[in-house]
Amino acid sequence: MSIIEVRHLRKEFPNVTPLKDVNAYVDAGEVISIIGPSGTGKSTFLRCLNRLETPTSGEIIVDGQDMCDPNVDLDAMRRKMGMVFQNFNLFDHLLVAENIMLGPTRLLGMGTQEAYDLSLKLLAQVGLKDKALNYPRELSGGQKQRVAIARGLAMSPKILLFDEPTSALDPQMVSEVLSVMKDLAARGLTMLVVTHEMRFAREASSRVFYMDRGELWEAGPPAQIFEHPQRQETYDFIFRVRTWNWSIGDVDYDFPAMMASLEAFCNRQLLERRIANGCQMLIEEVTENYLIPTARTHGLADPGIEYALSVSEGGARANLEIDCRRFAQVGAGLQDVVAQEDEISGMLVRGITSDVSIEDGILRCTIG
Repeated sequence: MSIIEVRHLRKEFPNVTPLKDVNAYVDAGEVISIIGPSGTGKSTFLRCLNRLETPTSGEIIVDGQDMCDPNVDLDAMRRKMGMVFQNFNLFDHLLVAENIMLGPTRLLGMGTQEAYDLSLKLLAQVGLKDKALNYPRELSGGQKQRVAIARGLAMSPKILLFDEPTSALDPQMVSEVLSVMKDLAARGLTMLVVTHEMRFAREASSRVFYMDRGELWEAGPPAQIFEHPQRQETYDFIFRVRTWNWSIGDVDYDFPAMMASLEAFCNRQLLERRIANGCQMLIEEVTENYLIPTARTHGLADPGIEYALSVSEGGARANLEIDCRRFAQVGAGLQDVVAQEDEISGMLVRGITSDVSIEDGILRCTIG
């Protein structure tokens, strides 16, 4: 039975219409991942569901009640829908436990001790019971988001909405939040998640919504959306987000930033662990032991190195393309790059790659 039904939902702002004509349903216990290009109305859709935004027209039926009815009890309906924001929205002047207790004591009339006991129970569920008496400023980003999830659960909602819950996190913190969300999904909580984490969308979702240009263009099981999309736009989006691009325009480039970006990409994709490790190891070795030393040797301050890493469906293979054509400007070629090889690096790179080709200053290889 559907717990949410959306019919012809439209939302207009003075200069933009993020939602044009959205029709969807969500059954109780489903986990819906909402994906699509930035600026296509995904977050506005969530905010309309719990009336943080007022729809211009249409119907939103939640648990039998029309959220657009002027007589609806919004406070009562919002208690049925927890919300987890991308920027945590915790109160810094309150302890972690007090942040979680706030809703139950003020809105449900729960006693202080009962609310405190509930906060400890929920913090235990997200692995943070020992942080109950800390302030949010003492926590990492991943820990703050887990506290925000616990706070969202404190009202015992039937539905939990997540608005890009990992987008404000460093790559190493993303996995801890996704782990908590997967655990909630396994317990049967109804969840709608706006996300760019394709691994979560595929592994934890009942269905995936693909939104584009203010409409829901495609909905279906993860296997359909990721392997057999029905619309070209869906296919193009899935393919685009499965490619990592990076440019190096200075020999004194930001190595940690590049590797953090690569790690985040690998975490979002459906890569087997050995493939993800291989991609990261290969790019580090080639960059640090081959490309940058060659650029420095030939006085090339701006090496103009371009990386394009694309992954296959299922995550069993990745293809890497490295554009080094600017090296030719100073009389260096890929043969000079290969000359930087030492025995250990050479064995390592050859052990990771296959189908290696070099043509017109572009190196192409396969990992996996």
